Amino acid sequence: MEFGGDFELEGVPPADAWVMMSDPIAVRNALKGCRYITRMDDPGFGFEDYEPEEGLETLPEADPAVVADRAFEAGVTYAALMQVGVGSVKPRFETQITIEERDEEAHRMVASGTGNASSSNFEMESWMTIGETEAGSRIEWGAEADVTGRIAQLGSRVIDPVANKIVNGFFTEIEQQMTDVEASDEGGVTQRLRNML
Repeated sequence: MEFGGDFELEGVPPADAWVMMSDPIAVRNALKGCRYITRMDDPGFGFEDYEPEEGLETLPEADPAVVADRAFEAGVTYAALMQVGVGSVKPRFETQITIEERDEEAHRMVASGTGNASSSNFEMESWMTIGETEAGSRIEWGAEADVTGRIAQLGSRVIDPVANKIVNGFFTEIEQQMTDVEASDEGGVTQRLRNML
């Protein structure tokens, strides 16, 4: 299955959008059904046992140094736990995502991942590029997923609308977060953070 599209962030420069999309906590907060995204430093990581830290701040309230320290890194694998309703099934996706490429100059990130849920498995490759527009930024993205098992049997007629709803909700929430940051960025927090990344 292939997914892709673009989304415009009005009034948000590409460099600021890149800062937001580099923060696992901001991404988690924008993804409906996502319980956590965290580094998998321990090879024996247990999805069921992990308890995410609650109440973590994102920009503009968060300390820029803290956000920079937890930013996605190339070559690092992250665990993500999501629960998404697909038709009559509401599987918990235990996912491992590796950031394959992270190009700050081009504002481009490439990731690959695997996961399983409800007698289903998937492998995916995805990419995102942030470019400049007259009004702000455009995020172009794409993903290719190979899904097997129970969820795959539902077919694209059921899966596509769910995926589109999640993606649209995600970018709408990211835009709101960025609007909040831009409105309160009198101290240049995004500029300071860009210098740290």
